Amino acid sequence: MTNLNKRMPVIFIGHGSPMNAIEKTIFSEGMEAVGRRLPKPKSVLCISAHWETRGTFVTAMENPETIHDFGGFPHELYEVEYPAPGNPELAKRISSLVKTTQVELNKDWGLDHGCWSVLKYLFPKADIPIVELSMDYTKPASFHYALAKELIPLRDEGVLIVASGNIIHNLRLIDWRNLSVPDTGYDWAVKVHRDILQKVKEGNHQSLLGYDNLEREYRMAVPAPDHYLPLLYVLALQNQEDKLEVFNESIVGGSLDMTSLLLE
Repeated sequence: MTNLNKRMPVIFIGHGSPMNAIEKTIFSEGMEAVGRRLPKPKSVLCISAHWETRGTFVTAMENPETIHDFGGFPHELYEVEYPAPGNPELAKRISSLVKTTQVELNKDWGLDHGCWSVLKYLFPKADIPIVELSMDYTKPASFHYALAKELIPLRDEGVLIVASGNIIHNLRLIDWRNLSVPDTGYDWAVKVHRDILQKVKEGNHQSLLGYDNLEREYRMAVPAPDHYLPLLYVLALQNQEDKLEVFNESIVGGSLDMTSLLLE
């Protein structure tokens, strides 16, 4: 039964390699375990590292396509479909709710792998309507944080907000041999991981907004903002009553942090 009387949780998922969508790992098991505990939402709003645009858009089609936005992976991965319906009414609600910028309705995108590769574990039946919100790559972290604040009312309207990225994401430095091996982070990555989690637990959002002005290790951990920004959306949606749960806490391949957060 859809739970509309309780404020919906907010989730940040470290999605990692697309292969996590078809391989049974401790990370897929962690997502499944969280999914079993979640109240059933009316809809899901997903913010994915893999939909960056000039301007801000929200999917507004009845039946979004499953987008296989990657290359060089096994055929089995390209056969995965996540046939969840869309929710054009929610898209319109988001467009009217956000005042920071104009949110345009989009009927050309769909659900990219940052979205469906995690939702398939949270909601394997694909029976919850999904909309996806893009991130404007021309805007600073403070813009995204402020925009996310405007989405807070959705939590009381039966909408589960899921942000998908990675706290640390540096593919240039990754150790591909250990991409599936937990707890194989480089020393500098472990340092940044611990520092970010401490700031999250302290509610020190302003410091996290200024990640690009912090130590050199931060610039190595976040060489580009795309996978980091979804974390800021979740933090902006946090309220004082939320309890923080950290799951899938691990760095793989030296520089890919799978750590995920549940606020409820």
